Formats: sequence, structure tokens, C-alpha cells
Amino acid sequence: MKPIENENSRLITFSKRKSSINKKASELVTLCGAEVGFVAFSPSGNPFSFAHPSIDAVTNRFLNRSPRPINRSRALVESYHQAKLNELNQQHDELYNQIKAQKAQSKVLQRLTKGKSDGAWWEAPIEELNREELYQMKERWEDLQRSLRRSINQKTQGEASGSFQGQNSEK
Repeated sequence: MKPIENENSRLITFSKRKSSINKKASELVTLCGAEVGFVAFSPSGNPFSFAHPSIDAVTNRFLNRSPRPINRSRALVESYHQAKLNELNQQHDELYNQIKAQKAQSKVLQRLTKGKSDGAWWEAPIEELNREELYQMKERWEDLQRSLRRSINQKTQGEASGSFQGQNSEK
């Protein structure tokens, strides 16, 4: 092994390896309940660290300033909590991204109906819409068609049953 000469390659390699070591350290915590801590400085001098339960706890323990915890189950419980927290953070991120997408869609729809007090989105100038907006407009048209069909069917069935009942009551 020898140092990487190209600075860009060195920075990219550091970034990739840093992610890998973070993942491995997190796995040690989760799977084994280990107390882990490391600090690294990038080639550009930026510090990066990972620690569980905290950098202070790990360094104090390393320097023998605090005794080793006798109860290992506490570490396992903490690692479970950390894993659960990671899972919840991932769910939060997914929900946040969904909300962000919904807000973006809402802005598109507001732009489509901009200046239309009656919400006449179908009057939006089609030439000015991008591909995504055209697909959204198509979906709205299809929703409108389904809604109209349901209403027509309900009215038709209502009229048919009403006239049938009217015929029966005349007899």
C-alpha cells in the first residue's frame, strides 16, 4: 500500500472509507453492544468522529477515568434504542420527502389555477406546462371523468328506480 498521489482521488477515497468505517462502528454498537469511538481528520484537515454512547464516555473510559460499566445489559438496551432511533429517523426522512413532494405538487396545481377564482384548472395554458404538469392535468381529467360517470350512473339509476316506483304506485 502506498499513499494516493492525486489530491481529488485522495479526498474521494477518504470520503468513501470514512462512510465504511462509520457503518462498521455502528454495526459493532448495534450487534455487540460495544462502546466505540474514533476520530479522523480528512486530508484537508476537517475532523470527523463517531462515538457511542458519547465521545466523552469513550475517551474517559479509554483514559481509565471512569470504570467499565458492570451492567452490560445497559449497553445492549442503549444499542437497541439507537437502532430504533435510526429506524425512526429513516421513517421521518421518508415522510418528510413525501410531504415535500406533495407540497411541490400543490405548488404546481396552484400555478395551474393561478388567477382563476373558480379553480378552473382546465383553462391553464397547455403550451406553458412541462411534462410533469401535463401528466398531472391528465390525471385530474381522468378523475373528473370517473366522477362524472359515477354521478351520471347514480342519477340514471335514481331516475329508473323512481319511475319504476311511480308506475307501481299508480296501480
